[in-house]
Amino acid sequence: MTQETTAGPAGGTGGGTGGGTEIGLHRVLEPAGVLPQAAHRLDPDPRIRPDEVRVAVERLNLDAASFRQLRTAHGGDPDAVRAEVLRIIGERGKMHNPVTGSGGMLVGVVDEAGPESPLGLNPGDRVATLVSLTLTPLAVTDGLAGWDGRSEQVPARGHAILFARSIAAVLPDDVPVPPALAVMDVCGAPALTRRVVEARAASGAAPVVAVLGAAGKSGCLSLAAARRAGAARTVGLVPSAAEAERLAASGLADAVARADARDPVAVSRAVAEAAGGPADVTVVCVDVPGCEHGAILATAQGGTVVFFSMATSFPAAALGAEGLAADVTMLIGNGYVPGHAQYALDLLRAEPGVRTLFTARSGADPAE
Repeated sequence: MTQETTAGPAGGTGGGTGGGTEIGLHRVLEPAGVLPQAAHRLDPDPRIRPDEVRVAVERLNLDAASFRQLRTAHGGDPDAVRAEVLRIIGERGKMHNPVTGSGGMLVGVVDEAGPESPLGLNPGDRVATLVSLTLTPLAVTDGLAGWDGRSEQVPARGHAILFARSIAAVLPDDVPVPPALAVMDVCGAPALTRRVVEARAASGAAPVVAVLGAAGKSGCLSLAAARRAGAARTVGLVPSAAEAERLAASGLADAVARADARDPVAVSRAVAEAAGGPADVTVVCVDVPGCEHGAILATAQGGTVVFFSMATSFPAAALGAEGLAADVTMLIGNGYVPGHAQYALDLLRAEPGVRTLFTARSGADPAE
């Protein structure tokens, strides 16, 4: 490694993990004193410090809430969506949607790993970053010329920087990159669902689990995880007849319910009819805002609501539960549970219903 490479980004002094470099404080350009996720702008300088890793970017995966917002804001115009993503990355040094506050993750090949990096990555490893693009220094060099602006997955060229406290997983050889990226983008959802359901089942009462947005990526994986973890009954809620048909065909849910997740009364009634009463555990995987109250109303007293959507509003959830006199535990899925990537990939490999729903989204069997 050359002296130029180890010098680190502008304003830095190098030298391992001191001074907050392990969490990326040296990459924050403004405002000073905040962590990279909260920063308005990061420094994506390609020169790495001894505990950093530089990744040559191949593909970004925008999170569903962010992509939906961008598409809606620009009337579905793919050129305008592409220009907006480029603008955000160029201005902020990361992909951090200022409206949704979310980003996504990426796939790329390790270009250089500092000698003090604890991530165990080597040059040539194809990896998926399991930390948000909202805290990942990123530069794009191809103008996103290979992206049509119509999908969450974005072919791209450029580089990204991983810190010592970042998380990345080497991609498996038996799963193509697009479905592997899609799975790893949401792998925290099934892992935490399993933990919550197992804990309740171990207490002596197998829970009824309802998943809102059950035909999507995180939704179908959460359904599969809930069943494996010992759920007494699984209910998948979707908004349309087409999604209900696909979900029913997958066999992942014991019952399929239809309702707009933004309509609290409709959600509560649909879940109760399908489950024979309110759910013990409700998992929210819907990528639109306004779904907090329906999830709370559909959950039994003493139950648990797990929010995985980046569109979730904490004030709406907290004040809504208070206003409904709902004695429920509310969890915000933070995207990280130890072993989450491998667990989600195992579900994709082992559950035909999960593969069916992923195929419906991508048009190709991820097992092939």
